[in-house]
Amino acid sequence: MSKVLFRFVLAVIILAPALLSADTVVEEIIARVNNQIITRADYEREQQQLKDEAQQQDPANAAKMVSTGQKDVLRGLIDRELLLEKGKDLGISADTELVKRLDEMRKQMKLESMDDLEKAATAQGVSFEDFKQNMRTEIITQQVIQREVGSRLNISKDDERLFYDQHKSELARPEEVRLSEILVSTEQAGGDDAKISAAQAKADDLLKQIKAGASFEDIAKKESQGPSAPQGGDLGFFERGKLAKQLEDLTFSMKKDQISDVIRTKQGFVILKVAEHQNAGIPSYNEIEPRLQEAVYMQRLQPALREYLKKLREDAFIDIKQGYVDTGASPKQSKPVVTATAKESTAKELKKRKKLGVF
Repeated sequence: MSKVLFRFVLAVIILAPALLSADTVVEEIIARVNNQIITRADYEREQQQLKDEAQQQDPANAAKMVSTGQKDVLRGLIDRELLLEKGKDLGISADTELVKRLDEMRKQMKLESMDDLEKAATAQGVSFEDFKQNMRTEIITQQVIQREVGSRLNISKDDERLFYDQHKSELARPEEVRLSEILVSTEQAGGDDAKISAAQAKADDLLKQIKAGASFEDIAKKESQGPSAPQGGDLGFFERGKLAKQLEDLTFSMKKDQISDVIRTKQGFVILKVAEHQNAGIPSYNEIEPRLQEAVYMQRLQPALREYLKKLREDAFIDIKQGYVDTGASPKQSKPVVTATAKESTAKELKKRKKLGVF
């Protein structure tokens, strides 16, 4: 199991305890966002995650990516706290979606129960509770962004066409096939001819069912022993040169939705389906219209989200320790001020005080 599945950032939420015992370790607070705090440990953990992700994505340019991203680490932590608080105001609960995502993960890993998933996390040195908390945070923030920002973006056909015309050269692609598989494994057969023959007979029977009209995807989900089974056997796209020559020659000569015969491989007996076969060159507008809509959406989402987060900052009390910088700060936002009386406060300040818990 990959450790990437269980990468997490622990969100520390402290409700300002009235008393601290003599042996309590007090963490350095570098920012306050209403009644929540961000500690130096949170900040350093986020920095380390940035380094780890950069190393995984592009080792050759990792140092440059880290240097660029470092300045926005505190901004991201503040963004997260503001979105979580907005989610609470909107009554967004992540419980149902969290259970759904964990169950999908369990199925992908072919585990019998949630207890097995927790054991798998523990075996990798990951706190399952921390992992679930991080996933819950991600769900809530995503839903707030979609409801408060994404749903208000209006994208027309003219917007999509303009994006297509302006990015044609970037849309050029090589010839690719998108493959799905059904695998009947022989890994446990060893050199047992009887077990190998039984595996081939099963693969032949599955192919017969598909030719008789059964859904390839349904058969893959129920019968395939490959890691892609939960996705209906979907393996994604392959360019020329990415597959073994035997499979490349076969699949690149097949048309969309065509099914192969049973193929003997090192892993076992495989049935392949060409889900898509894309020719080299620039795709037509109609061919990729759904992707164009998504591309325009993502292009507009980031500036709209930053503007939304700036407004959330203006309605919040945010205090940053000297030496740290919030690159998403608004010139209109204010620090906590607890000396003024309610009569001296404006309506907006009273609203901020209520969030902060100061009256």
